[in-house]
Amino acid sequence: MSRPCIALIADPTSPEECSEYLADAVELLTGAPPVRVDSRHFATGATRATGGAGETGATGAVKATGRGVRDGGRLRLQVPQEGLDFVPDIVVLYEIPPHRRRALAGFQELLDRHDVVTLGTGPDAWRTATEKNLTVERFRRDGIAQMETAVLSRPTAREAAEAFERLGGDTWARPVVGTGGNDTFHVTTPAQLEAATVYYAEHGTDWMLSRDAGNFTADGLRHQFRVFVLGGRVVHAREHLQPAPDTPCNTCQGATPVHIDPPDLPPRLTELAVAATASVGLPFAGVDLAVENGGVVFEVNVQPAFVDGELETVAVPYIKAHLDAYALTASGRRTARQPHLTQAIPTGRRGFTAPA
Repeated sequence: MSRPCIALIADPTSPEECSEYLADAVELLTGAPPVRVDSRHFATGATRATGGAGETGATGAVKATGRGVRDGGRLRLQVPQEGLDFVPDIVVLYEIPPHRRRALAGFQELLDRHDVVTLGTGPDAWRTATEKNLTVERFRRDGIAQMETAVLSRPTAREAAEAFERLGGDTWARPVVGTGGNDTFHVTTPAQLEAATVYYAEHGTDWMLSRDAGNFTADGLRHQFRVFVLGGRVVHAREHLQPAPDTPCNTCQGATPVHIDPPDLPPRLTELAVAATASVGLPFAGVDLAVENGGVVFEVNVQPAFVDGELETVAVPYIKAHLDAYALTASGRRTARQPHLTQAIPTGRRGFTAPA
């Protein structure tokens, strides 16, 4: 079988540099680099992308000039601004900042209508995991353990105070759509609650208030776990150790990651991570959890960031899942649609992802 053409579509404004790990993984597995594309070219007007250019939108400085045109039974991707004109076999769509994901929904739907292998690009699943109010509701529906949470949208001072009191007066405030633990506050006093309420109101942000999980190690460090789930199984995990108790346990907020082999992860966290990933409808995710309170899920990350040491443990398996799906497609043995979420998801899903 000839080497597949792989498009790696990402947003270059992201500071996480996940696309570098993924590009290295593609080259390690295939011997050739992917075609790199700026996702913002397909961010708006994507529902009209077949046969027409996208329209300019609030997606950064790049104009959405990407096009998808039929080429026989395949889809040809064209970005005149970048001099790109090619037919991908595989599309890897990754490192899209949360606030820009909705603008790609039409493009994701386009992927699903063409014979290009891609993994986990369904817009509904992305939205459910990205907008944390929807995640909370989905977890309630499916019985996924989580800390008690109140979703707030422009609350009055009294409404915020009532939620704060109901949650025990030791809480975390976070935006409904956010990344990296930014704009997240440990709220333990009425004055801190007032400050958080004013902050979110000034930024026009819907937010949530959750009961603190009491997730401390015996040494007094705040900690949580990041568990990578792919195809219904855990492929890697790490524990985040945060010396600042009032700061989120994100590595970009100063937490130290400690890598964990999947067999060494507490079984309850393995069970919860797999269940939470399936609940939101993703074949791949990074799930944040605490072992305290019998095990609880904080959130499901659509496109989790990588840290040193995760090229071979996470990026390579993720790209290999795309290649395995392509091999099944090429042999005519794969299904056209993604399996039901109650099934293991070994191959990903058929679709189209474009360059940018």
